[in-house]
Amino acid sequence: VAGTKESAFLHAVTAAGLVHSVTRACSAGNVTECSCDASLRSGGSASEGWHWGGCSDDVHYGMSFSRKFLDVPLKNVTGRNGSGLAAMNLHNNEAGRQAVAKLMSVDCRCHGVSGSCAVKTCWKTMSSFEKIGRFLKDKYENSIQISDRVKKKLRRKEKSQRKIPIQKDDLLYLNKSPNYCVEDNKLGIPGTQGRECNRTSEGPDGCNLLCCGRGYNTHVVRHVERCECKFVWCCYVRCRRCETMTDVHTCK
Repeated sequence: VAGTKESAFLHAVTAAGLVHSVTRACSAGNVTECSCDASLRSGGSASEGWHWGGCSDDVHYGMSFSRKFLDVPLKNVTGRNGSGLAAMNLHNNEAGRQAVAKLMSVDCRCHGVSGSCAVKTCWKTMSSFEKIGRFLKDKYENSIQISDRVKKKLRRKEKSQRKIPIQKDDLLYLNKSPNYCVEDNKLGIPGTQGRECNRTSEGPDGCNLLCCGRGYNTHVVRHVERCECKFVWCCYVRCRRCETMTDVHTCK
Protein backbone atom coordinates (compact mmCIF):
# COMPACT_ATOMS: atom_id res chain seq x y z
CA VAL A 1 0.00 0.00 0.00
CA ALA A 2 1.50 3.36 -1.06
CA GLY A 3 2.78 5.71 1.60
CA THR A 4 2.91 3.21 4.48
CA LYS A 5 5.91 2.24 6.60
CA GLU A 6 6.01 -1.11 4.74
CA SER A 7 6.31 0.80 1.46
CA ALA A 8 9.07 2.91 3.03
CA PHE A 9 11.02 -0.21 3.99
CA LEU A 10 10.54 -1.67 0.50
CA HIS A 11 11.96 1.48 -1.15
CA ALA A 12 14.92 1.56 1.25
CA VAL A 13 15.84 -2.11 1.00
CA THR A 14 15.54 -2.04 -2.82
CA ALA A 15 17.88 0.96 -3.08
CA ALA A 16 20.31 -0.62 -0.61
CA GLY A 17 20.22 -3.94 -2.48
CA LEU A 18 21.06 -2.22 -5.76
CA VAL A 19 24.03 -0.41 -4.16
CA HIS A 20 25.24 -3.65 -2.58
CA SER A 21 25.00 -5.82 -5.72
CA VAL A 22 26.50 -3.21 -8.08
CA THR A 23 29.37 -2.45 -5.68
CA ARG A 24 30.12 -6.17 -5.23
CA ALA A 25 30.17 -6.60 -9.01
CA CYS A 26 32.57 -3.65 -9.33
CA SER A 27 34.99 -5.11 -6.77
CA ALA A 28 34.84 -8.51 -8.49
CA GLY A 29 35.77 -6.91 -11.84
CA ASN A 30 32.48 -7.88 -13.48
CA VAL A 31 31.58 -4.32 -14.59
CA THR A 32 33.72 -2.42 -17.10
CA GLU A 33 32.64 1.04 -15.88
CA CYS A 34 33.95 0.60 -12.31
CA SER A 35 36.50 -1.19 -10.18
CA CYS A 36 37.89 -0.80 -6.66
CA ASP A 37 37.81 2.54 -4.81
CA ALA A 38 40.72 4.37 -6.42
CA SER A 39 40.69 7.16 -3.80
CA LEU A 40 42.16 4.80 -1.17
CA ARG A 41 45.08 3.37 -3.13
CA SER A 42 47.69 5.36 -1.22
CA GLY A 43 48.10 6.74 2.27
CA GLY A 44 47.33 5.32 5.64
CA SER A 45 49.17 5.71 8.92
CA ALA A 46 52.86 4.83 8.87
CA SER A 47 53.14 5.54 12.61
CA GLU A 48 50.44 2.93 13.33
CA GLY A 49 51.96 0.48 10.87
CA TRP A 50 49.23 0.21 8.25
CA HIS A 51 48.48 1.41 4.73
CA TRP A 52 45.55 1.25 2.31
CA GLY A 53 45.73 -1.61 -0.13
CA GLY A 54 43.77 -4.50 -1.54
CA CYS A 55 40.42 -3.73 -3.18
CA SER A 56 38.19 -1.35 -1.24
CA ASP A 57 34.52 -1.52 -2.20
CA ASP A 58 33.63 1.54 -4.30
CA VAL A 59 30.32 2.25 -2.61
CA HIS A 60 30.27 5.75 -4.15
CA TYR A 61 29.80 4.30 -7.64
CA GLY A 62 27.12 1.91 -6.35
CA MET A 63 25.23 4.79 -4.71
CA SER A 64 25.51 6.93 -7.84
CA PHE A 65 24.18 4.08 -10.00
CA SER A 66 21.30 3.49 -7.57
CA ARG A 67 20.34 7.19 -7.66
CA LYS A 68 20.27 7.26 -11.46
CA PHE A 69 18.33 4.01 -11.75
CA LEU A 70 15.73 4.52 -9.00
CA ASP A 71 15.48 8.25 -8.34
CA VAL A 72 15.23 9.73 -11.84
CA PRO A 73 11.76 8.23 -12.53
CA LEU A 74 10.50 9.61 -9.19
CA LYS A 75 11.93 13.07 -9.90
CA ASN A 76 9.88 13.16 -13.09
CA VAL A 77 6.65 12.80 -11.08
CA THR A 78 4.75 16.08 -11.22
CA GLY A 79 1.45 17.34 -9.94
CA ARG A 80 0.17 18.39 -6.54
CA ASN A 81 -1.04 14.94 -5.49
CA GLY A 82 2.08 13.04 -6.47
CA SER A 83 4.82 15.38 -5.31
CA GLY A 84 4.59 14.65 -1.57
CA LEU A 85 4.64 10.88 -2.07
CA ALA A 86 7.47 11.14 -4.57
CA ALA A 87 9.56 13.32 -2.21
CA MET A 88 9.04 10.81 0.58
CA ASN A 89 10.00 7.86 -1.64
CA LEU A 90 13.14 9.71 -2.76
CA HIS A 91 14.06 10.18 0.89
CA ASN A 92 13.48 6.48 1.68
CA ASN A 93 15.58 5.43 -1.33
CA GLU A 94 18.42 7.55 0.01
CA ALA A 95 17.93 6.16 3.52
CA GLY A 96 18.61 2.69 2.11
CA ARG A 97 21.79 3.88 0.41
CA GLN A 98 22.94 5.66 3.56
CA ALA A 99 22.57 2.40 5.49
CA VAL A 100 25.07 0.70 3.17
CA ALA A 101 27.56 3.60 3.53
CA LYS A 102 27.08 3.86 7.31
CA LEU A 103 27.81 0.17 7.88
CA MET A 104 31.06 0.12 5.87
CA SER A 105 33.91 -1.43 7.87
CA VAL A 106 37.69 -1.73 7.56
CA ASP A 107 39.33 -5.14 7.10
CA CYS A 108 43.07 -5.63 7.48
CA ARG A 109 45.64 -8.31 6.72
CA CYS A 110 48.86 -8.64 8.69
CA HIS A 111 52.34 -8.89 7.12
CA GLY A 112 55.52 -9.71 8.99
CA VAL A 113 57.96 -12.39 10.05
CA SER A 114 56.37 -15.52 11.56
CA GLY A 115 52.89 -14.07 11.31
CA SER A 116 53.67 -10.89 13.25
CA CYS A 117 51.59 -7.79 12.56
CA ALA A 118 54.43 -5.32 11.98
CA VAL A 119 52.68 -3.98 8.89
CA LYS A 120 49.01 -4.18 7.93
CA THR A 121 47.27 -3.71 4.60
CA CYS A 122 43.71 -2.43 5.05
CA TRP A 123 40.72 -1.92 2.80
CA LYS A 124 37.10 -0.82 3.17
CA THR A 125 34.36 -3.38 2.72
CA MET A 126 30.58 -3.41 2.89
CA SER A 127 28.75 -5.25 5.65
CA SER A 128 26.74 -8.32 4.76
CA PHE A 129 23.32 -7.54 3.32
CA GLU A 130 21.81 -9.41 6.26
CA LYS A 131 23.32 -6.83 8.64
CA ILE A 132 22.12 -3.96 6.42
CA GLY A 133 18.64 -5.53 6.37
CA ARG A 134 18.56 -5.73 10.19
CA PHE A 135 19.59 -2.05 10.38
CA LEU A 136 16.77 -1.05 8.01
CA LYS A 137 14.30 -3.27 9.90
CA ASP A 138 15.13 -1.28 13.04
CA LYS A 139 14.58 1.95 11.09
CA TYR A 140 11.24 0.52 9.91
CA GLU A 141 10.19 -0.16 13.51
CA ASN A 142 11.03 3.47 14.37
CA SER A 143 9.80 5.11 11.15
CA ILE A 144 8.44 8.67 11.27
CA GLN A 145 5.04 9.80 10.03
CA ILE A 146 5.23 13.02 8.02
CA SER A 147 2.73 15.68 7.03
CA ASP A 148 1.10 15.30 3.62
CA ARG A 149 1.41 19.05 3.13
CA VAL A 150 4.87 19.30 1.62
CA LYS A 151 6.14 22.86 1.35
CA LYS A 152 9.88 23.42 1.16
CA LYS A 153 10.83 20.21 2.93
CA LEU A 154 9.41 17.09 4.56
CA ARG A 155 8.01 17.70 8.04
CA ARG A 156 6.93 15.46 10.93
CA LYS A 157 3.17 15.13 11.31
CA GLU A 158 3.36 15.58 15.09
CA LYS A 159 3.59 19.33 15.60
CA SER A 160 5.25 18.89 19.00
CA GLN A 161 8.16 17.01 17.35
CA ARG A 162 8.75 19.23 14.33
CA LYS A 163 11.86 20.80 15.85
CA ILE A 164 13.51 17.35 15.91
CA PRO A 165 15.42 17.09 12.61
CA ILE A 166 14.75 14.22 10.22
CA GLN A 167 17.98 12.30 9.60
CA LYS A 168 19.07 11.01 6.20
CA ASP A 169 18.76 7.39 7.31
CA ASP A 170 15.31 7.73 8.91
CA LEU A 171 12.41 6.00 7.16
CA LEU A 172 9.33 8.14 6.53
CA TYR A 173 5.69 7.31 5.87
CA LEU A 174 2.51 9.25 5.10
CA ASN A 175 -0.34 6.82 5.77
CA LYS A 176 -0.98 4.43 8.62
CA SER A 177 -0.77 0.77 7.63
CA PRO A 178 -4.00 -1.13 6.91
CA ASN A 179 -4.93 -4.31 8.77
CA TYR A 180 -2.88 -6.96 6.97
CA CYS A 181 -4.59 -9.71 9.01
CA VAL A 182 -7.90 -9.38 7.17
CA GLU A 183 -8.41 -9.98 3.44
CA ASP A 184 -8.99 -6.82 1.41
CA ASN A 185 -9.15 -7.45 -2.34
CA LYS A 186 -9.41 -3.73 -3.08
CA LEU A 187 -6.02 -3.08 -1.48
CA GLY A 188 -4.55 -6.39 -2.66
CA ILE A 189 -4.19 -7.77 0.89
CA PRO A 190 -4.67 -11.57 1.04
CA GLY A 191 -5.02 -11.72 4.83
CA THR A 192 -3.61 -14.57 6.92
CA GLN A 193 -6.55 -16.98 7.03
CA GLY A 194 -5.40 -20.43 5.90
CA ARG A 195 -1.70 -19.52 6.19
CA GLU A 196 0.56 -22.29 7.51
CA CYS A 197 2.25 -21.31 10.77
CA ASN A 198 4.78 -22.66 13.26
CA ARG A 199 3.15 -23.46 16.59
CA THR A 200 6.42 -23.32 18.58
CA SER A 201 7.91 -20.18 17.02
CA GLU A 202 7.81 -16.76 18.68
CA GLY A 203 8.88 -15.07 15.43
CA PRO A 204 6.86 -13.73 12.47
CA ASP A 205 6.08 -17.28 11.31
CA GLY A 206 4.61 -18.24 14.71
CA CYS A 207 0.89 -19.02 15.00
CA ASN A 208 0.36 -16.43 17.75
CA LEU A 209 1.56 -13.56 15.55
CA LEU A 210 0.63 -14.75 12.06
CA CYS A 211 -2.92 -15.71 13.02
CA CYS A 212 -3.53 -12.29 14.62
CA GLY A 213 -5.05 -13.81 17.75
CA ARG A 214 -7.71 -15.83 15.87
CA GLY A 215 -6.15 -19.16 16.73
CA TYR A 216 -5.23 -22.01 14.38
CA ASN A 217 -6.42 -25.38 13.11
CA THR A 218 -4.30 -28.51 13.29
CA HIS A 219 -4.51 -31.37 10.83
CA VAL A 220 -2.33 -34.39 10.14
CA VAL A 221 -0.57 -34.69 6.79
CA ARG A 222 0.64 -38.09 5.58
CA HIS A 223 3.94 -38.13 3.65
CA VAL A 224 4.98 -41.16 1.61
CA GLU A 225 8.47 -41.30 0.07
CA ARG A 226 11.18 -43.71 -1.01
CA CYS A 227 13.85 -44.25 1.63
CA GLU A 228 16.86 -46.42 2.58
CA CYS A 229 17.72 -46.90 -1.08
CA LYS A 230 20.47 -49.38 -1.95
CA PHE A 231 22.19 -50.26 -5.19
CA VAL A 232 21.78 -53.95 -6.07
CA TRP A 233 24.33 -55.62 -8.37
CA CYS A 234 23.47 -55.51 -11.16
CA CYS A 235 21.81 -53.13 -11.91
CA TYR A 236 18.94 -51.54 -10.06
CA VAL A 237 18.13 -49.58 -6.91
CA ARG A 238 15.96 -51.10 -4.21
CA CYS A 239 14.15 -48.77 -1.79
CA ARG A 240 11.77 -49.02 1.10
CA ARG A 241 8.51 -47.10 1.20
CA CYS A 242 8.54 -44.82 4.22
CA GLU A 243 5.49 -43.15 5.66
CA THR A 244 5.49 -40.25 8.13
CA MET A 245 2.67 -38.31 9.78
CA THR A 246 3.18 -34.57 10.40
CA ASP A 247 1.06 -32.02 12.25
CA VAL A 248 0.33 -28.95 10.12
CA HIS A 249 -1.08 -25.77 11.66
CA THR A 250 -3.08 -23.22 9.65
CA CYS A 251 -4.57 -19.92 10.78
CA LYS A 252 -8.31 -19.72 11.40
